[in-house]
Amino acid sequence: MINRVIMVGRLTKDPDLKYTPTGAAVARFTLAVNRNFSNAQGEKETDFINCTVWRKQAENTANFFKKGSLAGIEGRIQTGSYEGTDGKRVYTTEVVADSVQFLEPKNSAPKTEERSEAPPEKTREPKVFNGTDISYTGPDPEDDLPF
Repeated sequence: MINRVIMVGRLTKDPDLKYTPTGAAVARFTLAVNRNFSNAQGEKETDFINCTVWRKQAENTANFFKKGSLAGIEGRIQTGSYEGTDGKRVYTTEVVADSVQFLEPKNSAPKTEERSEAPPEKTREPKVFNGTDISYTGPDPEDDLPF
């Protein structure tokens, strides 16, 4: 069987880095990927794809990618489900990335208020990922996307 995904898009928020109880790093982020065609009104539509990356790639992604960063992702689609707080089954789909690549020079990345030209220091407090923490609820419609 083949399950491979290659995408290019921009991060909608800074990656969220957590650690499993055994110490494995896991970063989650959403990639905004423009469609190659226009809708009936002549507008380009965008898909918001949930992505997860593990171990050293997760730490690198969290340390060097920020909201608006252009990234190339290679990985696989993974589906899952869990029982929501209302007792209903919630289904999830995400891309588990094997590779996350910078696709633009450091100085040309869109700038946000927090971005500096020096690599960020590890100031984020690690969070513990317990394997069932599904906190993504979709892109914030009021979030200011960089494109």
